[in-house]
Amino acid sequence: MKITITGGTGFLGRLIAERCVARGDAVTLFDIAVPAAGLGSLEGKVKVVSGDITDPKTVLSVVAGADCVVHLASMVSAGSEADFDAAMRVNLDGGRCVLEAARTNGPKTKILFTSSLAIFGGSAMPSRVDAMTRPVPQNTYGMTKAVMEMLINDMSRKGFIDGRVGRLPTIIVRPGKPNTAASSFASGVIREPLTGDVCHLPVPRDMTLCVGSYSTCIGGLMALMDAPAAAFGDDRVINLPNISVSVAEMIKATEVVATKYKIKLGSIADTPDTTVRAIVGSWPVAMDASRALALGCPSDSGLEAIIEKFVEDYLPG
Repeated sequence: MKITITGGTGFLGRLIAERCVARGDAVTLFDIAVPAAGLGSLEGKVKVVSGDITDPKTVLSVVAGADCVVHLASMVSAGSEADFDAAMRVNLDGGRCVLEAARTNGPKTKILFTSSLAIFGGSAMPSRVDAMTRPVPQNTYGMTKAVMEMLINDMSRKGFIDGRVGRLPTIIVRPGKPNTAASSFASGVIREPLTGDVCHLPVPRDMTLCVGSYSTCIGGLMALMDAPAAAFGDDRVINLPNISVSVAEMIKATEVVATKYKIKLGSIADTPDTTVRAIVGSWPVAMDASRALALGCPSDSGLEAIIEKFVEDYLPG
């Protein structure tokens, strides 16, 4: 297949690209900028285009001829909450540009979009949501994701595109430095201690999170990409597999893995942040993923396995 990945030079974009390149797909990465450190193992194996996701002509050109568009480009949660207008421009106007470009390609063009558990919220939200739980997002980021879900469902219903949506839990353990996502601490509470740094923890240790590993996430997105259109029926949105864990359990599992690998841990400083707590605390702690499992999406076996995978993939020695 010919595949275009928006937000393609980011963490998940590069992981998807590696999987696609390995099986022989022709991949184009589209992003606002190329990382100064380069693309690592993808150097010379993918086409890279830089540009603005809200520029219709640029997006049209980068999507032209693609069999599948993986749409990852987005402002993250805390950034969207801080700047409503920018979130509308990037997440909704940019999303429309991508969908319209795919529509121009023809009805068989696949759109694989990453949504988020942040679409859920409100005082009536159950702790465990399923495919038919009503979205009542309590943050701008979640609202933009919910709007995109509805657009993709409707454009697929009309036969404009072949849409499929993977609704993600909080993905751990992301390498690198903390970003502006409200959920960034979920990786940081594991990553920073393992790399000898201090984690500034903005939420209580008894907070429960709905998480999934990056490897399970990528496996799930690839399964959605390759599934036949008929497998989705009239609802193109799929909750990806996830597990429910407390921050305290994440800290304990990190300590167990550190002992196994003889890693001296950095410290954790409890640094309450009411904004982060309000955003993340409005999200569900579990999502029913039965449809994803039926489509062949993989699931995580537990926290320690997730952390060990991160150690083996990203920590030297």
